[in-house]
Amino acid sequence: MATRIESLVEAVKAAFGDAVAELNVAHGQVTAIVAHERLIAVMGGLRDRPELRFEMLVDLCGVDYSAYGNPGRDVDSFATDATGPEEANPEIPASKRFGVVYHLLSLTHNWRIRVRTYAPDEDFPVLPSVIDVWPNANWYEREAFDLFGIVFTGHPDLRRILTDYGFVGHPFRKDFPVSGHVEMRYDPEQGRVIYQPVTIEPREVIPRIIREDSYADDLGFRDGPVKTPASG
Repeated sequence: MATRIESLVEAVKAAFGDAVAELNVAHGQVTAIVAHERLIAVMGGLRDRPELRFEMLVDLCGVDYSAYGNPGRDVDSFATDATGPEEANPEIPASKRFGVVYHLLSLTHNWRIRVRTYAPDEDFPVLPSVIDVWPNANWYEREAFDLFGIVFTGHPDLRRILTDYGFVGHPFRKDFPVSGHVEMRYDPEQGRVIYQPVTIEPREVIPRIIREDSYADDLGFRDGPVKTPASG
């Protein structure tokens, strides 16, 4: 008998065929990669087809893949220059720098799927809005626009939602400086909040650590340090 994940994979393959560019299973999660021009058709099918019935959009988030999995970065050291851009991974094509990931839930069948698509243009990332499929995508897409600069065509009110209206840039992009471009303060002489160039020293003191997938399998990690009998 097929498992629940195997049944979902077969159902998606049968429903969409080559409309789904890739279909992967990892860590118990099914991921469908869909070209941007087929996104709305696939999303509508995932919601409406009775054998799938993904009624709920649980989450939607933007991703900047420009430095994803970069093997050349020294991840064990502290980064001291927070103003420079991240080093790009040459293995990531420019056409796949910006992506959007959708997490869907089927209440009918009690299964989940993750859908990923990529904006075709790195300089001006544009993707279709899924508001007509799931109305709750409204604020999610505004967040992806605010933080990553991804534009969603068909969105009725695409404007910033977390940063203020005068904010410059998109703070979750890998080339955005950690210290930002400007800072704001209240000016008592003008009686209002003003923007000014950043005055703090551009330093990042958070270590970048990438662990192996099996780092938590070590016995000492689970049970703590091995205790030895006290010497007499």
